[in-house]
Amino acid sequence: MKSTLKLSSILIKSCLLVSTSLTLSFAEPLQQPCPTEVKNLPEGTLCWSGKDEAGAYYWVAKPKNWNGNLVLHSHGGPALGKLPKAARAIEDFERWSIWVRSGNALAVTSYRQGGVALISAAEDTARLLPIASKLVGKTKKVILHGQSWGGGVAARAAEVDGPLSKVEPKIDAVLLTSGVLAGGTKSYDFRLDLRVVWQAVCENHPRANEIQYPLWQGLASKDTKMSKEDLKERVNECLGLNMPEANRSAKQKENLKTIVNVIKIPEKSIQGHLDWATHHFQDIVFNRLQGRNPFGNETVKYVGSSNDEELNKKVLRYKADPTAVADFGKDTNPTGNIALPILTIRGINDPIAFVELANTWEETVAKAGHSGNMVQLYTNDKEHSYLSDAQYVAAMNALLAWVDTGKKPTPNDVEKQCKALDPKWDPSHECRIVPEFNPSPLSTRVPAR
Repeated sequence: MKSTLKLSSILIKSCLLVSTSLTLSFAEPLQQPCPTEVKNLPEGTLCWSGKDEAGAYYWVAKPKNWNGNLVLHSHGGPALGKLPKAARAIEDFERWSIWVRSGNALAVTSYRQGGVALISAAEDTARLLPIASKLVGKTKKVILHGQSWGGGVAARAAEVDGPLSKVEPKIDAVLLTSGVLAGGTKSYDFRLDLRVVWQAVCENHPRANEIQYPLWQGLASKDTKMSKEDLKERVNECLGLNMPEANRSAKQKENLKTIVNVIKIPEKSIQGHLDWATHHFQDIVFNRLQGRNPFGNETVKYVGSSNDEELNKKVLRYKADPTAVADFGKDTNPTGNIALPILTIRGINDPIAFVELANTWEETVAKAGHSGNMVQLYTNDKEHSYLSDAQYVAAMNALLAWVDTGKKPTPNDVEKQCKALDPKWDPSHECRIVPEFNPSPLSTRVPAR
Protein backbone atom coordinates (compact mmCIF):
# COMPACT_ATOMS: atom_id res chain seq x y z
CA MET A 1 0.00 0.00 0.00
CA LYS A 2 2.90 2.40 0.79
CA SER A 3 4.29 2.06 -2.71
CA THR A 4 0.83 2.80 -4.09
CA LEU A 5 0.54 5.96 -2.00
CA LYS A 6 3.96 7.18 -3.13
CA LEU A 7 2.80 6.76 -6.69
CA SER A 8 0.62 9.86 -6.73
CA SER A 9 3.47 12.38 -6.48
CA ILE A 10 5.34 10.64 -9.32
CA LEU A 11 2.28 10.57 -11.51
CA ILE A 12 1.31 14.20 -10.97
CA LYS A 13 4.77 15.29 -12.12
CA SER A 14 4.81 12.92 -15.10
CA CYS A 15 1.59 13.88 -16.85
CA LEU A 16 0.77 17.58 -16.63
CA LEU A 17 -1.40 17.62 -19.74
CA VAL A 18 -4.12 19.98 -18.54
CA SER A 19 -4.14 23.48 -17.16
CA THR A 20 -4.62 24.06 -13.45
CA SER A 21 -7.97 25.67 -14.23
CA LEU A 22 -9.27 22.21 -15.13
CA THR A 23 -7.82 20.48 -12.06
CA LEU A 24 -10.36 18.71 -9.89
CA SER A 25 -9.99 16.55 -6.79
CA PHE A 26 -7.29 13.90 -7.09
CA ALA A 27 -7.85 10.39 -5.76
CA GLU A 28 -4.73 8.27 -5.34
CA PRO A 29 -4.85 4.91 -7.13
CA LEU A 30 -5.99 2.15 -4.81
CA GLN A 31 -5.87 -1.59 -5.29
CA GLN A 32 -9.33 -2.97 -4.61
CA PRO A 33 -11.68 -5.74 -5.70
CA CYS A 34 -12.53 -5.61 -9.39
CA PRO A 35 -15.96 -4.08 -10.13
CA THR A 36 -18.78 -6.49 -9.30
CA GLU A 37 -20.49 -5.45 -12.55
CA VAL A 38 -17.66 -7.11 -14.52
CA LYS A 39 -18.52 -10.80 -14.45
CA ASN A 40 -15.89 -12.43 -16.65
CA LEU A 41 -12.47 -11.20 -15.55
CA PRO A 42 -10.07 -14.11 -14.94
CA GLU A 43 -9.72 -15.37 -11.38
CA GLY A 44 -6.83 -13.66 -9.62
CA THR A 45 -7.05 -10.43 -11.65
CA LEU A 46 -5.75 -7.40 -9.75
CA CYS A 47 -7.66 -4.15 -10.11
CA TRP A 48 -6.94 -0.53 -9.22
CA SER A 49 -9.10 2.55 -9.49
CA GLY A 50 -8.65 6.25 -8.96
CA LYS A 51 -9.38 9.74 -10.18
CA ASP A 52 -6.63 11.64 -11.97
CA GLU A 53 -5.67 15.26 -11.36
CA ALA A 54 -7.98 16.48 -14.13
CA GLY A 55 -10.97 14.68 -12.64
CA ALA A 56 -11.21 11.61 -14.90
CA TYR A 57 -12.04 8.28 -13.26
CA TYR A 58 -10.03 5.23 -14.27
CA TRP A 59 -9.73 1.50 -13.72
CA VAL A 60 -6.69 -0.69 -14.36
CA ALA A 61 -6.69 -4.50 -14.45
CA LYS A 62 -3.79 -6.98 -14.49
CA PRO A 63 -4.50 -10.71 -14.91
CA LYS A 64 -2.71 -13.28 -12.78
CA ASN A 65 -1.05 -14.78 -15.87
CA TRP A 66 -0.04 -11.42 -17.33
CA ASN A 67 1.76 -11.51 -20.69
CA GLY A 68 3.51 -8.20 -20.04
CA ASN A 69 1.46 -6.13 -22.48
CA LEU A 70 -0.79 -3.20 -21.62
CA VAL A 71 -3.87 -2.18 -23.62
CA LEU A 72 -4.68 1.52 -23.18
CA HIS A 73 -8.32 2.07 -24.11
CA SER A 74 -10.11 5.13 -25.56
CA HIS A 75 -13.85 4.66 -25.26
CA GLY A 76 -16.59 5.60 -27.68
CA GLY A 77 -19.76 7.57 -27.25
CA PRO A 78 -19.19 10.23 -26.25
CA ALA A 79 -21.24 10.64 -23.10
CA LEU A 80 -22.61 14.14 -22.59
CA GLY A 81 -22.40 16.46 -19.59
CA LYS A 82 -19.65 18.50 -17.98
CA LEU A 83 -18.74 16.08 -15.22
CA PRO A 84 -17.08 12.69 -15.74
CA LYS A 85 -19.10 9.55 -15.10
CA ALA A 86 -17.34 6.86 -13.05
CA ALA A 87 -19.73 4.25 -14.42
CA ARG A 88 -18.37 4.82 -17.93
CA ALA A 89 -14.97 3.34 -17.04
CA ILE A 90 -16.63 0.29 -15.45
CA GLU A 91 -18.76 -0.21 -18.56
CA ASP A 92 -15.62 -0.42 -20.69
CA PHE A 93 -14.03 -2.82 -18.23
CA GLU A 94 -16.98 -5.12 -18.89
CA ARG A 95 -17.16 -4.72 -22.68
CA TRP A 96 -13.42 -5.03 -23.24
CA SER A 97 -12.61 -7.77 -20.74
CA ILE A 98 -11.38 -9.70 -23.80
CA TRP A 99 -8.05 -7.93 -23.43
CA VAL A 100 -7.67 -9.15 -19.85
CA ARG A 101 -9.00 -12.62 -20.67
CA SER A 102 -6.36 -12.89 -23.42
CA GLY A 103 -3.55 -12.06 -20.99
CA ASN A 104 -3.12 -8.29 -21.29
CA ALA A 105 -3.38 -5.61 -18.65
CA LEU A 106 -6.13 -3.09 -19.42
CA ALA A 107 -6.47 0.60 -18.53
CA VAL A 108 -9.68 2.57 -19.13
CA THR A 109 -10.61 6.20 -18.44
CA SER A 110 -13.96 7.95 -18.14
CA TYR A 111 -12.43 11.15 -19.65
CA ARG A 112 -12.56 14.31 -17.55
CA GLN A 113 -15.73 15.59 -19.22
CA GLY A 114 -18.49 14.51 -21.54
CA GLY A 115 -19.19 15.97 -24.95
CA VAL A 116 -17.77 15.95 -28.45
CA ALA A 117 -14.21 17.03 -27.62
CA LEU A 118 -11.55 14.74 -29.10
CA ILE A 119 -8.33 16.46 -28.04
CA SER A 120 -9.54 16.65 -24.45
CA ALA A 121 -10.33 12.91 -24.47
CA ALA A 122 -6.98 12.16 -26.14
CA GLU A 123 -5.21 14.04 -23.34
CA ASP A 124 -7.15 12.06 -20.77
CA THR A 125 -6.13 8.79 -22.44
CA ALA A 126 -2.49 9.89 -22.44
CA ARG A 127 -2.66 10.95 -18.80
CA LEU A 128 -3.68 7.44 -17.81
CA LEU A 129 -0.71 5.71 -19.44
CA PRO A 130 2.01 6.56 -16.85
CA ILE A 131 -0.46 5.82 -14.06
CA ALA A 132 -1.31 2.38 -15.47
CA SER A 133 2.27 1.43 -16.29
CA LYS A 134 3.39 2.26 -12.75
CA LEU A 135 0.61 0.13 -11.34
CA VAL A 136 1.05 -3.00 -13.44
CA GLY A 137 4.85 -2.90 -13.64
CA LYS A 138 7.32 -2.84 -16.52
CA THR A 139 5.53 -3.45 -19.79
CA LYS A 140 6.74 -5.31 -22.86
CA LYS A 141 4.44 -3.50 -25.26
CA VAL A 142 1.73 -0.85 -25.00
CA ILE A 143 -1.11 -1.05 -27.51
CA LEU A 144 -3.51 1.88 -27.86
CA HIS A 145 -7.05 0.71 -28.54
CA GLY A 146 -9.80 3.07 -29.74
CA GLN A 147 -13.39 1.96 -30.24
CA SER A 148 -16.09 3.82 -32.21
CA TRP A 149 -15.84 7.58 -31.45
CA GLY A 150 -12.86 6.54 -29.34
CA GLY A 151 -11.18 5.46 -32.57
CA GLY A 152 -10.94 9.13 -33.47
CA VAL A 153 -9.74 9.91 -29.94
CA ALA A 154 -7.00 7.28 -30.19
CA ALA A 155 -6.03 8.45 -33.69
CA ARG A 156 -5.51 11.98 -32.38
CA ALA A 157 -3.69 10.79 -29.25
CA ALA A 158 -1.23 8.68 -31.29
CA GLU A 159 -0.22 11.39 -33.76
CA VAL A 160 3.49 12.18 -33.92
CA ASP A 161 2.94 15.40 -31.96
CA GLY A 162 -0.17 14.18 -30.14
CA PRO A 163 -0.77 13.87 -26.39
CA LEU A 164 0.85 10.42 -26.13
CA SER A 165 4.12 11.82 -27.46
CA LYS A 166 4.46 13.74 -24.18
CA VAL A 167 4.35 10.78 -21.76
CA GLU A 168 6.21 7.58 -20.96
CA PRO A 169 6.22 4.72 -21.75
CA LYS A 170 5.75 5.12 -25.48
CA ILE A 171 3.02 3.19 -27.24
CA ASP A 172 4.08 0.53 -29.73
CA ALA A 173 1.06 0.23 -32.01
CA VAL A 174 -2.56 1.28 -32.51
CA LEU A 175 -5.68 -0.88 -32.83
CA LEU A 176 -8.87 0.88 -33.99
CA THR A 177 -12.15 -1.05 -33.87
CA SER A 178 -15.34 0.19 -35.58
CA GLY A 179 -13.74 3.63 -35.57
CA VAL A 180 -15.29 6.96 -36.52
CA LEU A 181 -12.22 8.10 -38.42
CA ALA A 182 -13.39 10.53 -41.10
CA GLY A 183 -13.32 13.45 -38.68
CA GLY A 184 -16.21 15.47 -37.33
CA THR A 185 -16.47 17.66 -40.41
CA LYS A 186 -17.34 14.61 -42.57
CA SER A 187 -18.62 11.96 -40.18
CA TYR A 188 -21.54 14.08 -38.94
CA ASP A 189 -22.89 15.42 -42.25
CA PHE A 190 -25.40 12.61 -42.69
CA ARG A 191 -26.93 13.44 -39.31
CA LEU A 192 -27.78 16.92 -40.57
CA ASP A 193 -29.27 15.15 -43.59
CA LEU A 194 -31.30 13.01 -41.21
CA ARG A 195 -32.60 16.07 -39.33
CA VAL A 196 -33.68 17.98 -42.43
CA VAL A 197 -35.23 14.98 -44.18
CA TRP A 198 -36.90 13.97 -40.95
CA GLN A 199 -38.47 17.39 -40.58
CA ALA A 200 -39.61 17.41 -44.19
CA VAL A 201 -41.25 14.01 -43.74
CA CYS A 202 -42.35 13.91 -40.10
CA GLU A 203 -42.72 17.59 -39.17
CA ASN A 204 -42.47 16.89 -35.43
CA HIS A 205 -38.88 17.68 -34.37
CA PRO A 206 -39.68 20.49 -33.67
CA ARG A 207 -43.47 20.38 -33.71
CA ALA A 208 -45.43 23.23 -35.31
CA ASN A 209 -46.34 24.69 -31.89
CA GLU A 210 -42.72 24.66 -30.68
CA ILE A 211 -39.87 27.12 -31.26
CA GLN A 212 -38.66 26.80 -34.85
CA TYR A 213 -34.86 26.72 -34.61
CA PRO A 214 -32.11 25.90 -37.13
CA LEU A 215 -31.84 22.12 -37.10
CA TRP A 216 -28.05 22.16 -37.15
CA GLN A 217 -28.01 23.38 -33.55
CA GLY A 218 -29.76 20.26 -32.28
CA LEU A 219 -32.26 21.97 -30.00
CA ALA A 220 -33.65 25.46 -29.57
CA SER A 221 -30.97 26.64 -27.12
CA LYS A 222 -28.07 25.54 -24.98
CA ASP A 223 -30.41 24.97 -22.04
CA THR A 224 -33.27 23.27 -23.87
CA LYS A 225 -33.96 19.78 -22.54
CA MET A 226 -35.41 16.84 -24.44
CA SER A 227 -35.63 13.40 -22.89
CA LYS A 228 -34.96 10.20 -24.77
CA GLU A 229 -38.56 9.25 -24.06
CA ASP A 230 -39.85 12.43 -25.72
CA LEU A 231 -37.72 11.83 -28.78
CA LYS A 232 -38.76 8.18 -28.92
CA GLU A 233 -42.41 9.25 -28.82
CA ARG A 234 -41.84 11.48 -31.86
CA VAL A 235 -40.12 8.65 -33.71
CA ASN A 236 -42.90 6.19 -32.98
CA GLU A 237 -45.52 8.77 -33.92
CA CYS A 238 -43.96 9.19 -37.35
CA LEU A 239 -42.62 5.70 -38.07
CA GLY A 240 -44.41 3.33 -35.73
CA LEU A 241 -41.18 1.60 -34.70
CA ASN A 242 -42.80 0.55 -31.42
CA MET A 243 -45.23 -1.77 -33.17
CA PRO A 244 -45.13 -4.70 -35.60
CA GLU A 245 -44.89 -3.69 -39.25
CA ALA A 246 -48.38 -5.04 -39.92
CA ASN A 247 -49.84 -2.58 -37.39
CA ARG A 248 -48.21 0.51 -38.88
CA SER A 249 -50.28 2.90 -40.94
CA ALA A 250 -49.64 3.33 -44.64
CA LYS A 251 -48.23 6.79 -43.89
CA GLN A 252 -45.83 5.44 -41.25
CA LYS A 253 -44.61 2.75 -43.66
CA GLU A 254 -44.02 5.35 -46.37
CA ASN A 255 -42.22 7.66 -43.94
CA LEU A 256 -39.95 4.84 -42.78
CA LYS A 257 -39.16 3.82 -46.34
CA THR A 258 -38.19 7.40 -47.18
CA ILE A 259 -35.88 7.80 -44.16
CA VAL A 260 -34.16 4.44 -44.72
CA ASN A 261 -33.69 4.91 -48.48
CA VAL A 262 -32.69 8.58 -48.52
CA ILE A 263 -30.37 8.59 -45.48
CA LYS A 264 -29.15 5.02 -46.12
CA ILE A 265 -29.38 3.84 -42.53
CA PRO A 266 -31.12 0.69 -41.28
CA GLU A 267 -34.37 0.93 -39.38
CA LYS A 268 -32.77 -0.20 -36.11
CA SER A 269 -30.31 2.71 -36.01
CA ILE A 270 -32.71 5.58 -36.76
CA GLN A 271 -33.51 6.29 -33.12
CA GLY A 272 -29.84 6.42 -32.10
CA HIS A 273 -28.74 8.63 -34.98
CA LEU A 274 -31.64 11.03 -34.41
CA ASP A 275 -30.71 11.23 -30.74
CA TRP A 276 -27.10 12.05 -31.62
CA ALA A 277 -28.26 14.56 -34.24
CA THR A 278 -30.15 16.23 -31.41
CA HIS A 279 -28.04 16.12 -28.27
CA HIS A 280 -24.56 15.84 -29.82
CA PHE A 281 -25.38 18.70 -32.19
CA GLN A 282 -26.48 20.79 -29.21
CA ASP A 283 -23.17 20.05 -27.46
CA ILE A 284 -21.08 20.75 -30.57
CA VAL A 285 -22.77 24.05 -31.43
CA PHE A 286 -23.26 25.58 -27.99
CA ASN A 287 -20.43 24.09 -25.94
CA ARG A 288 -17.70 23.85 -28.58
CA LEU A 289 -18.44 26.48 -31.23
CA GLN A 290 -20.12 29.38 -29.41
CA GLY A 291 -23.34 28.96 -31.37
CA ARG A 292 -21.74 28.78 -34.82
CA ASN A 293 -22.83 26.29 -37.49
CA PRO A 294 -20.35 23.64 -38.74
CA PHE A 295 -22.89 21.80 -40.92
CA GLY A 296 -24.29 22.72 -44.34
CA ASN A 297 -26.46 21.14 -47.03
CA GLU A 298 -26.94 23.96 -49.55
CA THR A 299 -26.02 21.87 -52.59
CA VAL A 300 -27.22 18.43 -51.51
CA LYS A 301 -29.86 16.73 -53.63
CA TYR A 302 -31.69 14.09 -51.63
CA VAL A 303 -32.69 10.98 -53.56
CA GLY A 304 -34.46 7.73 -52.78
CA SER A 305 -37.97 8.86 -51.89
CA SER A 306 -41.15 8.29 -53.88
CA ASN A 307 -41.02 11.96 -54.97
CA ASP A 308 -37.52 13.44 -54.73
CA GLU A 309 -38.51 16.72 -56.32
CA GLU A 310 -41.17 17.37 -53.70
CA LEU A 311 -38.87 16.22 -50.88
CA ASN A 312 -36.08 18.60 -51.92
CA LYS A 313 -38.52 21.52 -52.04
CA LYS A 314 -39.48 20.88 -48.41
CA VAL A 315 -35.97 20.27 -47.06
CA LEU A 316 -34.53 23.17 -45.07
CA ARG A 317 -31.17 24.44 -46.34
CA TYR A 318 -28.25 25.71 -44.28
CA LYS A 319 -24.87 27.24 -44.99
CA ALA A 320 -21.99 26.22 -42.76
CA ASP A 321 -19.86 28.90 -41.10
CA PRO A 322 -16.30 28.37 -42.44
CA THR A 323 -14.76 29.39 -39.12
CA ALA A 324 -16.94 26.85 -37.30
CA VAL A 325 -15.96 24.12 -39.76
CA ALA A 326 -12.28 24.98 -39.31
CA ASP A 327 -12.45 25.01 -35.51
CA PHE A 328 -14.50 21.82 -35.37
CA GLY A 329 -11.98 20.16 -37.68
CA LYS A 330 -8.99 21.24 -35.60
CA ASP A 331 -10.36 19.25 -32.71
CA THR A 332 -12.12 16.31 -34.37
CA ASN A 333 -10.30 15.59 -37.64
CA PRO A 334 -7.43 13.08 -37.28
CA THR A 335 -4.39 13.94 -39.41
CA GLY A 336 -3.24 10.35 -39.98
CA ASN A 337 0.29 11.36 -38.98
CA ILE A 338 0.93 8.21 -36.95
CA ALA A 339 4.41 6.69 -37.33
CA LEU A 340 3.44 3.34 -35.78
CA PRO A 341 1.79 0.12 -36.95
CA ILE A 342 -1.98 0.72 -37.21
CA LEU A 343 -4.52 -2.05 -37.57
CA THR A 344 -8.23 -1.34 -37.99
CA ILE A 345 -11.16 -3.73 -37.95
CA ARG A 346 -14.85 -3.02 -38.60
CA GLY A 347 -18.05 -4.67 -39.77
CA ILE A 348 -18.97 -4.20 -43.41
CA ASN A 349 -22.58 -3.53 -42.40
CA ASP A 350 -21.87 -1.43 -39.32
CA PRO A 351 -25.05 0.66 -38.85
CA ILE A 352 -23.34 3.36 -36.76
CA ALA A 353 -19.83 3.96 -38.15
CA PHE A 354 -20.34 3.28 -41.84
CA VAL A 355 -17.73 1.13 -43.55
CA GLU A 356 -17.24 3.94 -46.11
CA LEU A 357 -15.65 6.04 -43.36
CA ALA A 358 -12.65 3.70 -43.66
CA ASN A 359 -12.06 4.90 -47.20
CA THR A 360 -11.75 8.49 -46.00
CA TRP A 361 -9.40 7.37 -43.21
CA GLU A 362 -7.25 5.51 -45.74
CA GLU A 363 -6.98 8.69 -47.81
CA THR A 364 -6.06 10.69 -44.70
CA VAL A 365 -3.28 8.27 -43.72
CA ALA A 366 -1.98 8.20 -47.30
CA LYS A 367 -1.87 12.00 -47.41
CA ALA A 368 0.19 11.95 -44.21
CA GLY A 369 2.62 9.51 -45.84
CA HIS A 370 1.94 6.53 -43.58
CA SER A 371 0.03 4.07 -45.78
CA GLY A 372 2.79 1.54 -45.21
CA ASN A 373 1.98 1.59 -41.50
CA MET A 374 -1.65 0.51 -41.82
CA VAL A 375 -3.71 -2.62 -42.42
CA GLN A 376 -7.51 -2.39 -42.55
CA LEU A 377 -9.65 -5.46 -41.86
CA TYR A 378 -13.33 -5.87 -42.71
CA THR A 379 -15.68 -8.46 -41.31
CA ASN A 380 -19.05 -9.77 -42.38
CA ASP A 381 -20.74 -8.18 -39.37
CA LYS A 382 -23.70 -5.85 -38.97
CA GLU A 383 -22.86 -4.83 -35.42
CA HIS A 384 -21.00 -1.82 -34.12
CA SER A 385 -20.34 -2.10 -30.40
CA TYR A 386 -18.71 -5.55 -30.45
CA LEU A 387 -17.75 -7.97 -33.21
CA SER A 388 -16.33 -11.15 -31.65
CA ASP A 389 -13.66 -12.34 -29.23
CA ALA A 390 -11.89 -14.37 -31.89
CA GLN A 391 -11.62 -11.53 -34.39
CA TYR A 392 -10.28 -9.14 -31.76
CA VAL A 393 -7.74 -11.67 -30.47
CA ALA A 394 -6.58 -12.42 -34.00
CA ALA A 395 -6.23 -8.71 -34.78
CA MET A 396 -4.27 -8.08 -31.58
CA ASN A 397 -1.99 -11.08 -32.18
CA ALA A 398 -1.27 -9.91 -35.72
CA LEU A 399 -0.50 -6.40 -34.49
CA LEU A 400 1.86 -7.68 -31.78
CA ALA A 401 3.65 -9.93 -34.27
CA TRP A 402 4.02 -6.97 -36.62
CA VAL A 403 5.70 -4.97 -33.84
CA ASP A 404 8.00 -7.90 -33.01
CA THR A 405 9.03 -8.85 -36.54
CA GLY A 406 8.52 -5.69 -38.56
CA LYS A 407 6.57 -7.77 -41.08
CA LYS A 408 3.28 -6.16 -42.05
CA PRO A 409 0.42 -8.69 -42.03
CA THR A 410 -2.12 -9.00 -44.82
CA PRO A 411 -5.86 -9.42 -44.27
CA ASN A 412 -5.45 -13.02 -45.45
CA ASP A 413 -2.79 -13.58 -42.78
CA VAL A 414 -5.12 -12.33 -40.06
CA GLU A 415 -8.01 -14.44 -41.34
CA LYS A 416 -5.83 -17.57 -41.22
CA GLN A 417 -4.65 -16.71 -37.72
CA CYS A 418 -8.22 -16.20 -36.61
CA LYS A 419 -9.31 -19.62 -37.88
CA ALA A 420 -6.28 -21.26 -36.23
CA LEU A 421 -6.94 -19.80 -32.76
CA ASP A 422 -7.40 -21.93 -29.67
CA PRO A 423 -10.93 -23.40 -29.73
CA LYS A 424 -11.84 -21.42 -26.60
CA TRP A 425 -12.24 -18.36 -28.84
CA ASP A 426 -14.64 -20.34 -31.06
CA PRO A 427 -13.04 -19.35 -34.39
CA SER A 428 -15.28 -21.69 -36.41
CA HIS A 429 -18.24 -19.47 -35.62
CA GLU A 430 -16.64 -16.10 -34.93
CA CYS A 431 -14.11 -15.51 -37.76
CA ARG A 432 -15.91 -13.48 -40.40
CA ILE A 433 -12.98 -11.53 -41.88
CA VAL A 434 -13.43 -10.76 -45.59
CA PRO A 435 -9.85 -10.28 -46.87
CA GLU A 436 -10.76 -9.05 -50.35
CA PHE A 437 -13.21 -6.34 -49.30
CA ASN A 438 -12.51 -2.68 -50.10
CA PRO A 439 -14.95 0.06 -49.09
CA SER A 440 -16.43 2.57 -51.49
CA PRO A 441 -15.82 6.30 -51.01
CA LEU A 442 -17.90 8.02 -48.36
CA SER A 443 -19.52 10.15 -51.07
CA THR A 444 -21.34 7.04 -52.35
CA ARG A 445 -23.24 6.92 -49.07
CA VAL A 446 -23.31 10.52 -47.85
CA PRO A 447 -23.69 13.26 -50.49
CA ALA A 448 -20.55 15.41 -50.77
CA ARG A 449 -20.81 19.09 -49.96
